[in-house]
Parts: sequence; C-alpha cells; structure tokens
Amino acid sequence: MENDYVQFIENIKAKTGIDLSLYKEAQMKRRLTSLYQKRGFSSFAEFYKGMLHNSALLDEFLDRMTINVTEFYRNRSRWDVLQNKIFPKLLAKKNKLKIWSAASSTGEEPYTIAMVLSHYLPLKDISILATDIDIGAINKAKQGIYYERSIAEVPEDMLKKHFQKDGSLYKISDEVKKTVQYQQLNLLSDQFQSNFDLIVCRNVSIYFTEPAKDDLYRKFSKALAPGGILFVGSTEQIFTPSQYGFEIEDTFFYRKVAEIK
Repeated sequence: MENDYVQFIENIKAKTGIDLSLYKEAQMKRRLTSLYQKRGFSSFAEFYKGMLHNSALLDEFLDRMTINVTEFYRNRSRWDVLQNKIFPKLLAKKNKLKIWSAASSTGEEPYTIAMVLSHYLPLKDISILATDIDIGAINKAKQGIYYERSIAEVPEDMLKKHFQKDGSLYKISDEVKKTVQYQQLNLLSDQFQSNFDLIVCRNVSIYFTEPAKDDLYRKFSKALAPGGILFVGSTEQIFTPSQYGFEIEDTFFYRKVAEIK
C-alpha cells in the first residue's frame, strides 16, 4: 500500500505538476482512498489509470484534494478586524491597494474582501487577484451563485445591497464580481507576484507539511510590500513570525517589517 501511494505521488506530479508529498500524508491518503473506493477502484494504481482515461475523474480528484469548504465572512470577528483596523491603516498610506486572495476556492473569500473594502472605496476602484489550484472552483466562483448556508454570516446591509435571491440560491452582484480577477495557481510550485498590500490565505496551510508551510510563508513575505499584511486562518497561527520578517498586527494578522533572504 505504501509503495502504491509513493508511485501515485510520482505519477500525479508528472501529469499535473502537483506534488502530493508536500501535503500531510495521513490526511491526503484518507481523503483520496475514500474517493477511489467510492468510484470502484481498489488501489491508487487503478485510480491513476482511471484518471488517465476520464478527465471528469481527474477533476474530481483535484476538487477532493483542495477542500473547497468556505463561506462568506468566515470567522466574522476577524473580518471586523480587517474592516475596522487593518484597512484604515493600509489606506492611510495609499488609496489603491494591491490585494491577493491566495486560495480563493469558490469565491466567497475574495468577494468578502471586496465588500469589506467597499466601506472605504467605491467597488469600481477595487481590484483583487484571486487564485486557486482547482479550475473547477474558479469556474464556480466566476458564476457567483451560492446556497443559503454560504451567506449566513453576511451582514444584513451587504446582503440586501449585493445579493439577489433566486429560490434557494443567492447570486452576488456583477459590481462585486467585477472587482475580482481569477487565475489558476499552485501555491507550492508557482511564482508569485510582488508588492501586495494584503495577502489573504486562510485554512489552507494546515494541509501542508511543516517544510512546505515554511517555504510558503517565506514566499508570502517576499510577495508583500513593506508594511503589507498577511491574513491567515483561525487554525494557522504563526508562532515565530520574525523568521519570516513579520510582526503580529492582530490575532491572525501579520505585518511585514523586514526583508528576508
């Protein structure tokens, strides 16, 4: 079984460029074993052969490994900090912010960023880069249609202003959608843009090994402008932020104060 998974890792890396060895093994094996058994396969080798002949199966594999579980204003109190403390400080220095939602999933996060920032800037002046490894999630994000469970934490004024109810679904306004530009990107292997004022990457690094996580935070630090902010998830506290050139700005918010090698 162990050799079966090792070969699967090599095959997937050769085919997709995704290195599964950088993800926590026990979690990933459990998730993918559940998927291939559900689809009638008995080994990783059979599962990989199936993906070679079935693009839908490959898409399902990508969707399963990336955990697209999210919602608008997830952990609402942290978004209040972004609105009331972080954005005012950033906007005191410049009126045009470069923002990146680094694991944007199905769009709830970047659209939340836009709505929060709209308290200070018109939507037409907001531009957010949103990236994800899963092209299926990106395509869903571009549609901007959500179930009620996704919008449970949306403030009432934002819900009335930016969502249209259609049966059991909610469609986000074109004005908010236009603030976000989507791209496919692998956080663990692709190059990043630079000079971001805010990088939001929440509930993703928990699935990576410690060396992969360390490398990712170094890349984020280099991608931030001086004084820029990294906003992470509620289970992703950075215990030694100084090694990445960060200082704590608030709980789960880190400000870049130094360049690293």
